[in-house]
Amino acid sequence: MADKFSAKDVAELRKRTGAGMMECKRALTEAQGDMDKADELLRIKGAAKAEKRAGRAAGEGLIGSYVHFNGKVGVLVELNCETDFVARTDDFQALAKDLALHVASAAPLAVSADDLPQELMDKERKVVEAQVAESGKPEAVRAKMVEGKLKKFAQERALLEQPFIKNDKQSVGELVKEVSAKVGENVVVRRFVRYALGDN
Repeated sequence: MADKFSAKDVAELRKRTGAGMMECKRALTEAQGDMDKADELLRIKGAAKAEKRAGRAAGEGLIGSYVHFNGKVGVLVELNCETDFVARTDDFQALAKDLALHVASAAPLAVSADDLPQELMDKERKVVEAQVAESGKPEAVRAKMVEGKLKKFAQERALLEQPFIKNDKQSVGELVKEVSAKVGENVVVRRFVRYALGDN
């Protein structure tokens, strides 16, 4: 049976996903020539590979920076990968810039929910418990409401959990995994600092 796609389709898919030529050909064969389905298959496989790479040491990388046009907000982000070669790629450098821009706009407080200060979470728990106590719901329901609200609070303030400002259908963490899949290395957001004029 002849393939339902051309070499041009393979090249187009490769351009879209950054995957290897043979991977693109296999994905198009599996998707019976459907470009969008093949793209999705490659993303799923890429995400799975990114998960496997997560344990590998990421000692290279670069510092992404962004200063808002009014000069009143500035951000530095340390983004790590495994090799200097990947750190010099357009995809990696674009990610570093996008992350710095996102931090400037969304003002997260930590890289991940686990990194949020315990003191902040304890303070928020007291506020939420007081709010939920006034709801008049049964004790068991209130406990679940508290945990749900705390989880949402953490997600809104953790960089990797936030919806990416350029595409709110995707979290920042998903974007990082996508780039990791594209460059074939473990990519890690190590830390960031956000300066705003007048902040202490």
